[in-house]
Amino acid sequence: MTTVPEDFLRAFHAAHPAVTARAMARGLAADGRSSYEILRDAVTGRRRVLDLGCGDGLLLELLAADPGRELAGIDLSADELALAGRRPGVAAADLRAGRAQQLPFPDGQFDGCVTHMALMLMGEAERVAAELARVLEPGGTLAAVIGGGPAGGEAYELFLRLARPLFDAAPAARRIPRLGDRRLRTQEGFDEVFGPAGFGPVRWESVRIDLTGPPDLVWRTVGGIYDIGPLDPAVTAGLRARFEAEAAATALPDGRIPCAMTVRVATARRLG
Repeated sequence: MTTVPEDFLRAFHAAHPAVTARAMARGLAADGRSSYEILRDAVTGRRRVLDLGCGDGLLLELLAADPGRELAGIDLSADELALAGRRPGVAAADLRAGRAQQLPFPDGQFDGCVTHMALMLMGEAERVAAELARVLEPGGTLAAVIGGGPAGGEAYELFLRLARPLFDAAPAARRIPRLGDRRLRTQEGFDEVFGPAGFGPVRWESVRIDLTGPPDLVWRTVGGIYDIGPLDPAVTAGLRARFEAEAAATALPDGRIPCAMTVRVATARRLG
């Protein structure tokens, strides 16, 4: 049995498959890595890795480049999993549709788990933590990229300034349900949830991701957030027009629009 937020997420990704990968894969941290590559590197040396909320399989494909790994992915969306199964290198992965609160894997099956922009969307956070502790062997690594918000002074912040009044004014039928547990967006809250489940203190890092690009690409990046989905198309069109007009004033000499966001990289070890 799924929840209202889970039903919303499933429907959103059916309508917008691979939306997260399209928005985030091109973004780079100061060291030249994408947020997906940061997670890949966080589980270097781990041979049995679960991708929790694997989406269209981009991260699994990166993990599969290390030969001999046993990989699994789970996601609410059958549409996203279908895309994942078509990726080179992911065909051998164990892909399953399911919920993080009821993982269909035996105890201690994995020595690593990665989750990209998904953990903070999950309800029943304590159950998720308990399930991850169950399927990870002692000493196993959990690594998560969690949304943090705009980096300040650029297009993403402009978008939110223009969009939030529209979200607030939308009728109930045009608003998204409450997604996830806010505690998982802070270091203290993360430890509050995962510590009792058997994880050591989280290593918490803020990373700026540069998403600068042509106006159309930047709009598709910032306009891909969940809140946009239920809005009336005319409202969305008006928002886009206002955003592109104001963002044009910030354009670089080559026409690209400066854009960046902050993500949190959380890494914790399963005790035992």
